[in-house]
Amino acid sequence: MAETHVLFVEDDDVIREATQLALERDGFMVTAMPDGLAGLEAFRANRPDIALLDVMVPGLDGVSLCRRIRDESTVPVIMLSARADSIDVVLGLEAGADDYVTKPFDGAVLVARIRAVLRRFGHASGPDGNGGGAADAAVPDEPVLRFGDLEVDTEGMEVRKDGVPVALTPTEMRLLLEFSNAPGTVLSRDRLLERVWDYGWGGDTRVVDVHVQRLRGKIGQDRIETVRGFGYKLRG
Repeated sequence: MAETHVLFVEDDDVIREATQLALERDGFMVTAMPDGLAGLEAFRANRPDIALLDVMVPGLDGVSLCRRIRDESTVPVIMLSARADSIDVVLGLEAGADDYVTKPFDGAVLVARIRAVLRRFGHASGPDGNGGGAADAAVPDEPVLRFGDLEVDTEGMEVRKDGVPVALTPTEMRLLLEFSNAPGTVLSRDRLLERVWDYGWGGDTRVVDVHVQRLRGKIGQDRIETVRGFGYKLRG
């Protein structure tokens, strides 16, 4: 099995070196860079399986680097932020990140989150991990589902709006599949965290909220309804 290649961008020498060693001990191949511009060059040269980006790095900050990566690829991105309540967390998610981890972090927790993201994207997740992907989300029985002007091909993993293809990241596709499996049913944020983000424990619901907003921007603002105090539902 090929090693999972991690791009790690962090300007703190101690954190960068210690985290790189910890990830390599868990079987990952790591390319570690001290700033955003070097990180972008390394991404283009190596095409890693996943990117870990610290928000506050020089040259090109982590949020801007995430946007540049997302313009070129759907590779999974995890943001690293020093404050759980920082606006940087939301900015990173809005830029296209799939998840975030708050610093300081435990190495085992970081590895678990990396493997959870990789499972969702269908990559091997290190020597002890199993593959997965968007197809592992709740897939409806019908191969093609239609919700007004929205068409979801659950076999080809394609989405069309008014006949025009819609480009979704794997995380967005998994989220849409969960809604498509139960149109009109309210899905709680906790359920979506468990099913889409593979959290076996409570997580930050901002991850759900931001991804729902991103999905709405692609399939229509009115297609997913907010049910205040309970969650979201897909309009049939």
